[in-house]
Amino acid sequence: MTFQLAACAEMLWRDRPIAWRASRLKDMGFGVGLWNWPAHDLVALERTGATFTIMNGYLEGRLADAEGAAMLLASARETAAVGRRLGVQRLNLHGTGLGDMGVPIPRIGSHAPGAELVARDTLHRLCDLGEELGVVFTLENLNPIDHPGCPFGSTAAVLSLVSAVNRPQLRINLDLYHTQIGEGDLIRWCRACLPWIGEVQVADNPGRCEPGTGEINYRAVALALKAMGYSGPVGLEAFAQGDEDAALTAFRTAFTV
Repeated sequence: MTFQLAACAEMLWRDRPIAWRASRLKDMGFGVGLWNWPAHDLVALERTGATFTIMNGYLEGRLADAEGAAMLLASARETAAVGRRLGVQRLNLHGTGLGDMGVPIPRIGSHAPGAELVARDTLHRLCDLGEELGVVFTLENLNPIDHPGCPFGSTAAVLSLVSAVNRPQLRINLDLYHTQIGEGDLIRWCRACLPWIGEVQVADNPGRCEPGTGEINYRAVALALKAMGYSGPVGLEAFAQGDEDAALTAFRTAFTV
């Protein structure tokens, strides 16, 4: 198998405890992705012995203003301690905090002059934290339909920031579901982001379910990633259209190349 395959436990078997979901994914040979940690039983998650590939790396804060950056750094330090406890491989970031249904807090329609420079500085400070604590952060792209008004949400904006910072403690969480909605042209975006990718996340569109349920030819994407030399993690961040086991089988089939 070319890629390390994982799946977001938050989106599957939603009537089951989170530790049960993590154990189930481990037994099926998948790594485990998580969202925010405060509501979870961390002891139970530790006991699963699962490989946790990614988790949200903050609880609050913003990249591009002083007050938000201070909140983000404090929150990231607290969350990094939890990440290290669980052995999480990557701690995920966005341009601002996300509330119910992924709505950005606050919504920011346009950036103030110099906002990108402030965001770069904040990311450098996060890299310093990552170097201190031995953790890696990722910055994820988001789409403007599900996450309206999220600063630095586009694939282009994320690539611009991460490539400018260009430090090993900061990578791109390239979410191809979001790229498809926001920009399309998935394979060329994979190629452009390749030197900085920490993880690739996938879901089909429309519906945000497993590969084969929408318009994206994920088999072609998988073959292109392999041809580019990418062999890192690919995470299913998707709902199951029907049965979870069938959804995970479809995902594995698409990305076994």
